[in-house]
Amino acid sequence: MPKIIHQHTSLLFAFLLLGQIGFSQNRYFTKTGTITFSAGTALEDIDAINKSVTSVFDISSGQMEFAALIKGFEFKRGLMQEHFNENYMESEKYPKATFIGNFEDVSKINLKKEGIYSTTVIGLLTIHNVKKEVVVPCSIKVKEGIISSEASFKVSLEDYKIKIPGPVKDKISPSVKVQVACIYKVL
Repeated sequence: MPKIIHQHTSLLFAFLLLGQIGFSQNRYFTKTGTITFSAGTALEDIDAINKSVTSVFDISSGQMEFAALIKGFEFKRGLMQEHFNENYMESEKYPKATFIGNFEDVSKINLKKEGIYSTTVIGLLTIHNVKKEVVVPCSIKVKEGIISSEASFKVSLEDYKIKIPGPVKDKISPSVKVQVACIYKVL
């Protein structure tokens, strides 16, 4: 996807997210969040990174949303990236992954006070056009006025109907480790 179209898609999605969350004094946003995943086994290292993840959250309501274009994931080897997009994720047909959820205990997060706040986010993760409820432990960090978040969780390929062909089945883990990191700005 050309860079200019990708930027417009990110901005359009951000405005759509803002409309869903509503306007308040407590909204935080990023379009440079990072998602990394590791899907390899002892036979093969399979790691990818996406540095253009869009996320917004409203601390007053506790709602949080993420979106990542599947084609935004980059691999060390071009052939892996091609197989990922064409054969496994079908990124032309299912172009993005999304998460829409809420902090479980938003009242315990004080973005005006420095510290690390451990919490849980509960919501719907949509990958490959399959929606599943997930419960993800995460941390919100406030330091020197900068608000960031980190989360780590596993995704079962079978749960999202992602099929791995027999010849490479031993090289791709059925459970993928996902890590998310964002630095937010006030809207």
